[in-house]
Amino acid sequence: MFLPSTRPEMTARGWEALDVILVSGDAYLDSPFSGVALIGRSLEAAGFRVGVIAQPDTQTIADIARLGAPRLFWGVTAGCVDSMVANCACLAYANLIRRAFRPCAPIALGGIEASLRRIAHYDFWSDTVRRALLFDAKADLLVYGMAEATVLELARRLRDGRDWHDLRGICFAAKDAPVDAIVLPAYEEVAGRVDSARAAFLEMFRLFAANQDPVTAKPLAQRHSTRWLVHQPPAPLPDSAELDRLHALPFELDVHPHDAARGPVRALDTIRFALTTHRGCYGECAFCAIAMHQGRQVVSRSADAIMAEAARFARHPKFRGILADVGGPTANMYGIACARAATRGACPNRHCLFPDICPHLAVDHRPQTALLRRLRALPGVRKAFVASGLRHDMVLADRAHGQEYLEELVAHHVSGQLKLAPEHSEESVLQLMRKPGVKKLLAFRARFLEASARRGLKQFLTYYFIAAHPGCTEAQMQHVRQFAARELGLLPEQVQVFTPTPSTWSTAMYWTERDPETGQSLFVEKGARARQAQKDALTAAARR
Repeated sequence: MFLPSTRPEMTARGWEALDVILVSGDAYLDSPFSGVALIGRSLEAAGFRVGVIAQPDTQTIADIARLGAPRLFWGVTAGCVDSMVANCACLAYANLIRRAFRPCAPIALGGIEASLRRIAHYDFWSDTVRRALLFDAKADLLVYGMAEATVLELARRLRDGRDWHDLRGICFAAKDAPVDAIVLPAYEEVAGRVDSARAAFLEMFRLFAANQDPVTAKPLAQRHSTRWLVHQPPAPLPDSAELDRLHALPFELDVHPHDAARGPVRALDTIRFALTTHRGCYGECAFCAIAMHQGRQVVSRSADAIMAEAARFARHPKFRGILADVGGPTANMYGIACARAATRGACPNRHCLFPDICPHLAVDHRPQTALLRRLRALPGVRKAFVASGLRHDMVLADRAHGQEYLEELVAHHVSGQLKLAPEHSEESVLQLMRKPGVKKLLAFRARFLEASARRGLKQFLTYYFIAAHPGCTEAQMQHVRQFAARELGLLPEQVQVFTPTPSTWSTAMYWTERDPETGQSLFVEKGARARQAQKDALTAAARR
C-alpha cells in the first residue's frame, strides 16, 4: 500500500488528517532510491500519518490542498535531481503552501537542492551569489543530508510540543548567532564580484567544508542582513543496522497510480530492482557534492540484509532475474571502513584517496566479492550487474584481493561495459579535480582487458570526461583527445561541460577564479561558446 496521495486513500485508512505531508518535485516513486519515499516510510513505521503530494500544480492552490493541512509540518523537496535543474522547486512549493494555508504548519526544506544550498552559494544560472535557500523560500527550517533520523526526531518534538532548534542536521533563522558558533563571512561580504568578496567566499567555503563531519563539526552562523542563518552540526551517521532497517520498509517498488496516470516514469526502469549497498564516499572529488550530502565516511549495509532485499525482488511479479545494479556512490567502497574516522572523525588535513590512498583506509574487496557471489547464487537471480562506477585506483591498491575482485567482476557482473570516470588526462587539471593520474587508469585498463580476454569476453570500459573544468584550457582538452586516441584507442562520447553546482570545491574555484589550496589565480573558462569548444575538442571527431 502506497503512502496516501489522494483523499480517498486517506478515507480508506480511516484518516481525517495527516501528521506530515511531503511535497516533491519528483513523481512519487515508492522505492528506497527516492528520498521522499524513504523519509515517508520511516515516519510511517514510527506511527505517524504521512501523505505525499508529488509535482503539484503551481497555478492553483487546489492541488496542494487536496490532502488538507498537516498537524505537524510540511516537508518540501525539489526531488532527486541536480540542484541546478530544480532551482525553483523549493521556492515555488513553499510559496504555494503559504498561499493555500493561513496559518500554516511549519515548512521544512530537504533533499539535495536544499542540502547543497544551505548557506550563501554561487548560482550558475543567475551568475550571482544567492542567499541561503531558507531565506529565499521563507521556510521555518532546512534539514540537510540524508536526514531520516533528523526528520523523525523533528516529528516527535513537534508532536510533543518540545523545542527543535538544537537538533543536529538542521538550519534555521535567528536574531542572534549562537555563542559557540563559528561565524562565516556574511552574505553581503561574499556576494560581490570584487576580489575581496571572492576571497571572503573562498574563506566561507573553507570553514563550511571543514565543519561537515558529525564527530568534529562545530555550529556555524552566517549573517544575512539583520538575521542569522544558524547551521547546526551534521547528524550522526546511521550504522549498518539502521540502514538495514530503512531498506526493509514495505516499499511498493512502483509509481503511485496518481502519478503513473500522467505518463511513464523512466527512472523506475533503472532503480526498481537495484540494490544500494552503502552510503557515503571517500573520494571527495572536487566537482562532486556527495561528500557534502551523504558524508565522507562510508556506511555499509549487512550482507544478510542485502540478500533479504534481493530475495524480495525475486518474489516480485515483475522481476525478470536481473539485478540492475549492486552498488552505491562508488560500487567498490562496500565493506571498506576507516576505524580512525569512526571514533575521531574524518581527517581534517588530508583526503582518504588523494593524492594517494591513506594507509589507515584498509582497502579490502573481499566483502563485495563475497556479496556478489551470494547474489549470483540466489534462486531467481540470473544476473547481478555492477552498474555504479568504480574507483580503479582502489582495485589496484588492494594487492591481496583486488585482482580476485576484478576477475569476479569481469566474469559475472559486467553488462558489456564497465563505467570509469578518469575525467581528464592532464596532471594539473587532475590535481584540481582530486582525481588519480593516468598511470593508474592504464594499469587498470590492461588488467580488465586481459581478464576479459582470458574468458573470451568482448567487454569494454566506458570513460567519462569533463570539459571546461576550472584550470582547463582548450589546448589541454586537445591533449585529452590525443591521450584517448593513443592510449585508450577511442574518442570518448561521454563528455560533459562542467556545470557549477552549489557546495563543491570546483564551483568555488569557478566563481573565485582561485586555486583553493594556494590562493593563486586560476584560469577559468566562462564563455558559453568557449566552454562548448572544449567539449567539441574531444567529441567532434567522434560525432563525425
